[in-house]
Formats: sequence, structure tokens, C-alpha cells
Amino acid sequence: MNELLLEYLPILIFFFIAIVLSGVFIVLPMLLVKQKPDPEKLSAYECGFEAFDSARKPFDVRFYLVAILFIIFDLEVAFLFPWAVSLGKIGLFGFVSMMIFLGVLTIGFIYEWKKGALEWE
Repeated sequence: MNELLLEYLPILIFFFIAIVLSGVFIVLPMLLVKQKPDPEKLSAYECGFEAFDSARKPFDVRFYLVAILFIIFDLEVAFLFPWAVSLGKIGLFGFVSMMIFLGVLTIGFIYEWKKGALEWE
């Protein structure tokens, strides 16, 4: 049993070193650098509204639409890579299936475009 535990000793040493170094890399900059943020650093970055405002404040639904579009097209790319790799093995059925999938996505994209969901005013 003792020999089995000795096999885990390098992993335990690795975790200890990683925790110590992580702590040093987090605490050392806090101690050495003067904290003096300017107004530009404290301003809203990409979200479009102030970060330290009321949590009950409603915000525009276009943020949701952009997020949904990102997820849809991100998933499309995630499906296209394995499809492209295995296209030689799946044959015509796989090709037609992917064209139907891409067609549905294209129709959805055109629908959103025509409805003006991509327009940012």
C-alpha cells in the first residue's frame, strides 16, 4: 500500500507547486503595483450598459439576439469540421443531410435579416 501511495507523490508535489505559484502570481502584483484606475478602465466595455448599475434595469433584447446568432453559427462550425473530415465515408446521404442543415440555417439567417434583427440603431 505504501508503494502505491509513493506513485502519487509526484502528482502531489506538482499540485503543491502549482498552488504556491498561483498564489504568488495573484498576490505579488497586488502588493507591487499601485492601483490607480482611470475613468476609461472603469467605463462599460462591450456590454453596452454600465456594469455597476441597478440589476433590475431592463436592457435591450438585441443583446439576446446577437448571443443566439453567435451560438447558432458557432454550432454550425462545430458540426462542419467533423462532417468535412468524414465526408468520404458518409457519402451522398451525409452530404444531403448537411445541405439540409445548412439550408435551414440560411433560411433562419435570411428571416432574421429581413426582420431587422441584425440592425443596431
